[in-house]
Amino acid sequence: MQRYFLSLVLLFFLMHQNLQGQLSGCGPGYQASMAGNPGITGSAGDGHLRLSYLNLYPGGAYDLHSAAVSYDGFFPSIHGGAGFFISNEYLGGIVNDLKAGFSYSYFFQAGRKLWFSAGLSALFYHRGFSTGGIVLPDQIDPLRGSVLPSGESLTPEGRTVFDLGAGFVFYSGKFSGGLAVSHLAQPDLSLNDLEEGKLGRTLFMHLAGDFETGGSNKFSVLPLLATEVQKGYFSGAAGAALSFNHLSFNAMLLAGNSRNLDLQAGFSVSAGFVSLFYNYRFNILSGESLLPFSLQHHTGMALRLNNVDKRKIIKTIKFPIL
Repeated sequence: MQRYFLSLVLLFFLMHQNLQGQLSGCGPGYQASMAGNPGITGSAGDGHLRLSYLNLYPGGAYDLHSAAVSYDGFFPSIHGGAGFFISNEYLGGIVNDLKAGFSYSYFFQAGRKLWFSAGLSALFYHRGFSTGGIVLPDQIDPLRGSVLPSGESLTPEGRTVFDLGAGFVFYSGKFSGGLAVSHLAQPDLSLNDLEEGKLGRTLFMHLAGDFETGGSNKFSVLPLLATEVQKGYFSGAAGAALSFNHLSFNAMLLAGNSRNLDLQAGFSVSAGFVSLFYNYRFNILSGESLLPFSLQHHTGMALRLNNVDKRKIIKTIKFPIL
């Protein structure tokens, strides 16, 4: 079961969404996999507490950070998985996006080696503003370079909206895959109630495999494909991870119709009930020559809080390593 958990962790921290979407975050990924596809909730079997931290554009003084915490597990009494997630995105000291929600997934068997899980998530977004660091044009003295009191006042008004997501995942032998739709409620995070301020529905698809060599070394090759579409924006990712016992290395190419090409590489290590990972993403080709070379550092850990190896439904499913 520990091996299966490490496999699912690898899958969801490899997933990608570019920053050109409507949200400030970098997608479902390891940060909030249940929000990206609720169908995976509880699929690791054991109850796991996951924490992660992401630093965007670390080479510049942009002050962009994101942190997340989540917990999910499989519960026989509800025939599926349940969990919660909380994330906070700190954007330059001015905008702060807080997201929190719950997910539930139902597991059912469709064939001798075919399993499905279908899930639903409900969440709240809160976008807050800090106006203390904003300098308005009438505050600048062009001769002395000083900052003067402004004749205009800014109201640090926030916005809280409700949203829904749905998705499913299949598990069949060495393969797994899923389809999810986010922002079913199309919430509006803007303060002006404009149509373009609504979050467009996002379609997310992923397919993964697990090809393990024989013997006691447990060496595996783990391919992954993922794609995402939102309001005319398209992005895709393709890569693989190499897993050997409790250590894994991954590499992935990420591209979209913005003509950006990124490369992400990282590793994951597991020891007992603790798993750690680190990823680094950099830009190879920028279609508009705007992106810096260094895009993000992403690190995190997971703690296995309880053991459910005796729960037959989880032991029956062959979760692919990814």
